[in-house]
Amino acid sequence: MIELLKTIEFSPFIISFKLAAITTLILFFISLPLAWYLSQTKSKFKPILEAITTLPIVLPPSVLGFYILWFLSFNSPIGAFFEEYFGIKLVFNFTGLVIASCFYSLPFMIQPLQSGFESLNKNMLEASYICGKSKIETLFKIALPNIKPALMTAIIVTFAHTVGEFGVVLMVGGSIPDQTKVASVAIYEFVEIMDYTNAHIYSVIMVILSFLTLLGVYIFNGKQKKSVVGI
Repeated sequence: MIELLKTIEFSPFIISFKLAAITTLILFFISLPLAWYLSQTKSKFKPILEAITTLPIVLPPSVLGFYILWFLSFNSPIGAFFEEYFGIKLVFNFTGLVIASCFYSLPFMIQPLQSGFESLNKNMLEASYICGKSKIETLFKIALPNIKPALMTAIIVTFAHTVGEFGVVLMVGGSIPDQTKVASVAIYEFVEIMDYTNAHIYSVIMVILSFLTLLGVYIFNGKQKKSVVGI
């Protein structure tokens, strides 16, 4: 077993965790104001915004990956602009992976945050406004501290989901060693060449990490519920 572990290339795992960390951080700052707005607004456009932010969950990864690939490639205005004026290619590199992951994992950050905000006692928020607090102050000083389980769920599930991405990151980033080859892509390639030993090792590591991540979420949320009811 020790000999097998010595043969493992940890670069795909490092790239996966680096990608997940950066994506989670970016999505937190993007999703926080958006989830707050969706939880508070009564606009008739709310269902449209909710449908757009949830779309990555129901779209096949191949479809989402294809359009992100086209959108970031030199064939699109955005991709051509960055490549021509800044010399930055947005596909088949780590930057492309981050952008694709932000699109793909967006619902996993927004939905728990929005649900948490919507579960807050409206009287508490109104009291904050009556005391002269702005919406931003109410968000950070009142709302966020009172949705810790939802906040933790959003962060951890987004991180875990990004680590497990396959189709979208493969289409946008390819499989470049030490650059875009994440753990899920490495497993796929092991299966392709019928290297089932390494495929098993990588898969077991992913299963263990995923289980520990979810276990941590449920333990944390359980403790938060007990503290609320005073048990």
